Amino acid sequence: MKRGKNVKDVVSTRVKLSILAVGLLSFTGILIETSMNVTFPTLTKVLNVSLGTVQWLTTGYLLLTTMVMSTTAYILKKFNPRKVFIFAAVLCLIGSIVCMIAPNFPILMSGRLLQAVATGLSTPLMFNLIFLEVPQSKLGLYTGLAGVVISLAPALGPTYGGIVNRIWTWREIFVGVIPLIIILFLIGYFSIQGEAPGTKEILFDYGSVIGLAIIFSMILFTFDQAGAHGWISLNFVGWLIASIAVIGIFSWYNRRSSRQLIDFSILKLPVLRLRLFSYFSLQFINIGLSFVLPIFAQTALKLDSAQAGLMLLPGSILGAIVGPFAGYLYDKKGALIPLLFSGSLITIGSALFWFKSESLTLTSITLIYIILRIGFNFGFGTSLSDGSMQVQGSKKSDQNSLFSMMQQYAGSLGTNVLSVVISAVALTSGTKNIVYNTILGTKIDFIVLTVLSLLVLVSVIYVYFRYEKKNN
Repeated sequence: MKRGKNVKDVVSTRVKLSILAVGLLSFTGILIETSMNVTFPTLTKVLNVSLGTVQWLTTGYLLLTTMVMSTTAYILKKFNPRKVFIFAAVLCLIGSIVCMIAPNFPILMSGRLLQAVATGLSTPLMFNLIFLEVPQSKLGLYTGLAGVVISLAPALGPTYGGIVNRIWTWREIFVGVIPLIIILFLIGYFSIQGEAPGTKEILFDYGSVIGLAIIFSMILFTFDQAGAHGWISLNFVGWLIASIAVIGIFSWYNRRSSRQLIDFSILKLPVLRLRLFSYFSLQFINIGLSFVLPIFAQTALKLDSAQAGLMLLPGSILGAIVGPFAGYLYDKKGALIPLLFSGSLITIGSALFWFKSESLTLTSITLIYIILRIGFNFGFGTSLSDGSMQVQGSKKSDQNSLFSMMQQYAGSLGTNVLSVVISAVALTSGTKNIVYNTILGTKIDFIVLTVLSLLVLVSVIYVYFRYEKKNN
C-alpha cells in the first residue's frame, strides 16, 4: 500500500550514529554466536567435553537471547535507551573477556550467557530506535539496513570463526571483537538519546517469562526426541502432546493475567500476524541453511571449515547489498513487490537445493545460495517494516519485542529441526554410511524449506488480495 511522503524526512547524524552503535553491537553478538559453531570439534578436545555438551554454547545462548527479547517490550518502556545500551555493551564486553580467558567449559558458558543478554537487549533496541526516530518515509530503508545486520552476521560467522580458528585459536574470536565493543560503547554513549515512555502502572509478568521459557525449551526438547528415537516414537509423540498442553495453559493464563510481558492482543491484527509468520519463516530458513550447508559441504564434499564458511560469503554480501534497496522499494511502492519477489526467490532457491541435493558442488551451492539470500533480504526487513505499520504508539514496543523474540527463536528452532531431521535419517536409514545419511537428511531438510517458502509466498498473495487491494 503506497504511502504519502512525510514532510520531515531528514535523519540526523546523531540518530544515524545511535542506530549504527546499537546495530553493530547486535551484529557482534550474532557474529560470535555463529563463529563458535565451527570451533566445536576443537573445543571438545581442548575442554574435554562431549559434542552434546559443547553445543549448549549455541543452544543455551539462543534460548537465553530469546527470553531476554521477550522482556524488552517492558524494559524499553521502563528504561531510557541509553541506559539499556550501556548495560548491554558492558555485558558484551565482560562476556567477551570471560570467554577469552575461560579455562574450562562452565566459565566459557557463563561468558556466552552474558553475551546472550547483551544481544537480547541490543537487537530490539536497534529496531526501537528506528521505529521512534526515523521518519515514516525512510522506515523501509533503515529497517532494510537493520535487517542486513541480523542476516549478514550468521553467514559471516562461520567464515570468521573458521579462518581465525585455523590461523590462531578459538580464543582470538573474542580478542578480535573487544576493541570494536569499546568503540561502539563510546559512540552509543554520546549519540543515543530519548526518554522511556513509562509502563503506565503495568506490572512485569514474571509468570509469562517462566511460561515462555518452558514452552520454548519443551519444543526444542520435543524435536530432540525425534532425532534420538524417531518421529513416530512414544517419546516424540508424548512430548509433542505435553508441549501443546503447556501452550494452551499459557494462552489461558495470558488472557487472564493483570500483569503484562508483551501485549499479545496485537496478534489479533491479521496482517501483522501474517507478516510475523513471514519474518519467522525467513529467519528459520536463513539460520537453518547456515547450519545445514556447512555440514553438507564438510561431510559430503570433504571441504574444510574455512572453505565451508567461504562458500556462503558471496550470497551474504549480495544479500546485504540488496537489503537497503528492498527497503527503499517498500518506502516508494509498498510491501507487495519486495515481498512477492522475496517469496518467489526463496521458493526457487529452496527447490533448486532439493532437486540438486544429490549432485551439489561447491559452485552450485554458492550460486543457489546467492538466489536464496537475495530473496531473503528482500523480504526480511520488509516484513518487519510492514508489521510495524499495523500498530501505533506504545504498541510498537510490543510489536518490536514480539518480532525480535520470534526471529531469534526461529534461528534456534531452525537449527534444531533441520539437525534432528538428519539425525532421524541416520536412525532409520538402515546404514551407518555418514555421507549417505547426510545427503538424504539434507534433501529432506530442503523439502521442508521449500514447503515453508511456498507458504510464505502464499501468505504474501493472500494479504494483498484479502486486505491491501481493497484499500487501494
